[in-house]
Amino acid sequence: MLVAWADVSSQRSRGSIEKLPSGAYRVRVYGGVDPVTGRRHDLRETVPPGPRAAREAEKVRTRLLAQIDERRHPRTSATVAQLLDRHLKESRLGTNTTHTYRGLVDKHVLPFLGKQKVGSIEPDIVESLYAELQRCRKHCSRRGDTDHRTPRPHDCDERCRPHQCRPLAASSIRQIHWILSGAFRRAVRWRWIATNPLTQVEPPSQRPPTPRPPTAAEAAKILEAAWTDPDWGMLVWLTMVTGQRRGELCALRWSHVDVPGGTLHLQRSIGQRGSLTWEKDTKTHQDRRIVLDPETLRLLIEHRKRCAQRAIAVGVELDDEAFVFSLAPDGSRHLIPDSVTQRYRKMTQRLGIKTSIHKLRHYSATELIAAGVDIRTVAGRLGHGSGGTTTLRTYTAWVSESDQRAAKDLATRMPAPPPPSAGRIVEIDPTTPYEKIAVELRDRILNAELVAGLPIPPFKQLALNHGVSVSTVHRAVSLLNDWGFVDVNSGRRTIVRRLKEPAAAAGVREDRDQPSSQDAVLLDIVICRLGTVVARLQAEADPSNPKELRRLLVDAVRRRGDNESAIGDYEMTVGHASKGEMITTFVASTS
Repeated sequence: MLVAWADVSSQRSRGSIEKLPSGAYRVRVYGGVDPVTGRRHDLRETVPPGPRAAREAEKVRTRLLAQIDERRHPRTSATVAQLLDRHLKESRLGTNTTHTYRGLVDKHVLPFLGKQKVGSIEPDIVESLYAELQRCRKHCSRRGDTDHRTPRPHDCDERCRPHQCRPLAASSIRQIHWILSGAFRRAVRWRWIATNPLTQVEPPSQRPPTPRPPTAAEAAKILEAAWTDPDWGMLVWLTMVTGQRRGELCALRWSHVDVPGGTLHLQRSIGQRGSLTWEKDTKTHQDRRIVLDPETLRLLIEHRKRCAQRAIAVGVELDDEAFVFSLAPDGSRHLIPDSVTQRYRKMTQRLGIKTSIHKLRHYSATELIAAGVDIRTVAGRLGHGSGGTTTLRTYTAWVSESDQRAAKDLATRMPAPPPPSAGRIVEIDPTTPYEKIAVELRDRILNAELVAGLPIPPFKQLALNHGVSVSTVHRAVSLLNDWGFVDVNSGRRTIVRRLKEPAAAAGVREDRDQPSSQDAVLLDIVICRLGTVVARLQAEADPSNPKELRRLLVDAVRRRGDNESAIGDYEMTVGHASKGEMITTFVASTS
């Protein structure tokens, strides 16, 4: 049964109630046209069946009509465009941030919602806007448009191609969401509207950050190419060591360099929009100091001498307020941030490395974390706010890797556990199917039925022979691996391990990669690459055993991001941790 009214206009204004075969009632009220999609917008609600369903449906229709009336006649006549304009004017934002926000609003919000009244905006309208932004960033008409190479009148050639829709980046949509949320929060405070519709809208989820810093080998190539120009090399080196932003580098003055204290004072930055540049606070408005290592201090002193000599040559003086990096002889003009970016990009393109100067910031952070520096200290050097939360979220993978190395380092400092009883077979009483399979395979290995160095029978064959599933065989082989009888390698066959004393190893895992507890001592180790110290660590090993020393050096090379083939570039100085005296310098060949 359909309850309707006499004329169409009356039905559109008063809504309709439809009785469904199940006894439920469907209420629909016309809500106008969606300003984003241009489609008819209705408010719908279903009332479950029951003896009072018809009366409840009438109440629902009345409530929906009241919502429509409130949207058509909001408390304020202000439009979304007026709200956003006032919001951006009254927000205390930086010049670049304001320019970015206005660009997003003008291009993606005002064409759809600008003329709508503030009180008429509902969550579903905002979600329609986000759906449109995720469809096409140019908001095409779906009629086979053309992407022209220039907006000026021209004759189209191969550079003018058929339009292909590309969604707006999720990060940009999230920025739009924060702009609208802030604007409508102000509207609530100003009593323009009663509630903020953005609280019921979810923006696109944020993708986890994936920083890709250059590897140690790539960083070495970049520095080698940069040092062909000493001034440029100093800038790249300082970026790697301190992780400064490019604007902070350009704003650095000699008064910010404290040579006696060995620190760098970061308090200003250079902002840029097009050809316009200005000096401003740092991004997070922090005033921070960074401790410099002796090598960086030495390079900065040499750089100051070069700058002073150039100033004297043209008859001017280099004072403390001069910029550290400048093309002017007296250091009176700072570098342009975009010019720094372009020069770095051209240099890395010649080297065949796909990276950017901002990735050097990631390089500094990951090297600090890999060296065991705590997150708060890393966040302080980088100028991250929120007490290290941003740092932890961005560099989670490196923190996890550093934590794993810390666990290994802690194990080398723990008191030695009691040695296993030699010559004694540790028997178990197998009760489960996988234990019975493990004991049978162990006995076959001890009796030389399964030859050392060769694979064990296929898992499917073992499962068929014992009438069990393949997963049960996997558990049996894992137990056999714990006992030390086989080597399990992912993606390859399981190999029978060569045992020194099979009778002593039965049931007790023997790790032959560990050094003998009688000869191993705690060592201080310094790793150098091409004469530069790259790592310091402690490990327990036998300093007279070349194989153990090579293993330590190979581990250090791999932690630096190099392959074992680059081991010839490294050397390792080994000393007693307790005595404080050097034992030897170890160099390994690539063969």
